[in-house]
Amino acid sequence: MDFKDEIKLFGDRVEKLKDQINTEEATKNAFIMPFIKTLGYDVFNPFEVVPEFIADIGIKKGEKVDYAIMKDGEPCILVECKHWGESLDPHNSQLFRYFHTTSAKFGLLSNGIIFRFYTDLIEPNKMDEKPFFEFNVTDIKDNQIEELKKFHKSYFDVGNIQNTASELKFMNELKTLINVEFQTPTEGFVRHFAKQIYQGMLTAKIVEQFTGLTKRSIQQYINDLITERLKSALKKENEAEQATAGSEAGIVAAEEKESKIETTDEEKEGFLIVKTILRQRINSSRIVYRDAQSYFAILLDDNNRKTICRLYLNGSKKYIGTFDEQKKETRHEINTVDDIFKYGELLHKTVEKYDGEKVQAN
Repeated sequence: MDFKDEIKLFGDRVEKLKDQINTEEATKNAFIMPFIKTLGYDVFNPFEVVPEFIADIGIKKGEKVDYAIMKDGEPCILVECKHWGESLDPHNSQLFRYFHTTSAKFGLLSNGIIFRFYTDLIEPNKMDEKPFFEFNVTDIKDNQIEELKKFHKSYFDVGNIQNTASELKFMNELKTLINVEFQTPTEGFVRHFAKQIYQGMLTAKIVEQFTGLTKRSIQQYINDLITERLKSALKKENEAEQATAGSEAGIVAAEEKESKIETTDEEKEGFLIVKTILRQRINSSRIVYRDAQSYFAILLDDNNRKTICRLYLNGSKKYIGTFDEQKKETRHEINTVDDIFKYGELLHKTVEKYDGEKVQAN
């Protein structure tokens, strides 16, 4: 099993067990120690991991850090743990007090779910107030796994991590700021764009108007990006199908011609959007489509009794048909296939219902 799979499994384990973990000590045993082990260190070998590591501060003797990960007889990472339900406030952290007393170049503050890595980018031998790397192990991204891999025993190199730490820190802070601006644009952000396209004076009323326009423009731009990615994926999928289908493609084309059913690019694009929405929770291979003359059906497990939704895209008006618990269909008018994203919650509920019926049947 490679490192990526191990971390994913660990994240799943944390999600399942967290409600049973009632103390900080239990958090250490159930989450922190297995995490350190996943990084390749033997948690029962004092040459690699020292629990209750003593870090004396001036006249205060016997001060302890929860764990110290060792390398060449010296601590390289100090680890402080909190209960999984407790927030991580670095100002109350012992890491700040102990960091400069040891040779460790990295501090890790964690409650078993959120992991925050610190170093001394701003002032040597003084731990920064903000982490340079942070992730939620129950929702960890692939690029975060690649960064975490640098802390694995097999790849650990202080210089290599420090070279990228500053870039990581600033990128994380920039992403946070961008997210805030995209969700709720600030006046300065709005004015930056408005003054480039509006010739008059930017009064409070005009700024208020442009705030709404800016937010909508951002959302539309993101939707356009997603659409372009879907179109690109669709194009590659079609090219792959054409390269491998051979004579089968000719047979299918003949059958479609006979039945007078033609699956349009817009219907395929709608299908890819539904797959994108649902693949967050289920394997995308379970989602298939069947085209009919009057509608385009998207099914779960290729079962016509498990219709996820129907698309009606070939008339003067476009609709998406969703289904309630009694499998009664409701049609919702849409302007473009992008509007399918608005019904993501309904699609998830439909799939959850079908999977629930499968569990009960078993």
